[in-house]
Amino acid sequence: MIGLILGVHAGLIAAASCFAGGLWLSPDLDTRSIALRRWGPLSFLWWPYRRLIPHRSLWSHGPLVGTALRLIVLLGWVSLCFSLVANQSPITLLNSLQRWIEANPRQLLALLLGLETSVWIHLILDGDPWPTEWSGRKRR
Repeated sequence: MIGLILGVHAGLIAAASCFAGGLWLSPDLDTRSIALRRWGPLSFLWWPYRRLIPHRSLWSHGPLVGTALRLIVLLGWVSLCFSLVANQSPITLLNSLQRWIEANPRQLLALLLGLETSVWIHLILDGDPWPTEWSGRKRR
C-alpha cells in the first residue's frame, strides 16, 4: 500500500524497515527475548532500556511512543559511537541526519511507517494490542 501512495522506492524501504523492525526493534527488547538475542554481542546496548522500561507499558508497547523511544535509544548509541570513533560531535551527526530528513521526506515516512507496522503486527500477535495501562487488565 505504501508503495502505491509514496512510490515503489518508498514501498521497498517500508518493507525492509518492517522486516528489520520485527527482527531487531521489537517491543520485547525490554525482556530477555528472541529479539534481544538477535543483537548477539551488541545486546548490551539494550540493558538501560530493559532496566528502565516496564514490559508491556506505554513506553515499550505504546503506539508511536514505543517505536520513538527505541529509535532514540539507538540514535543515542550511534551518536556515542560516532563521537568516539570519528572524533566528531554528536551535533554533527544530528545535523547530517536533519539534512537527510529534509532531502528525503518520503523515504523517512516510509521508514517510520514500516517500523510502526512491525510493532502493530507484534502487538496483534500478542493478542492484546494495547499497553497494560490502556487495556484495563493486568498481565502476569
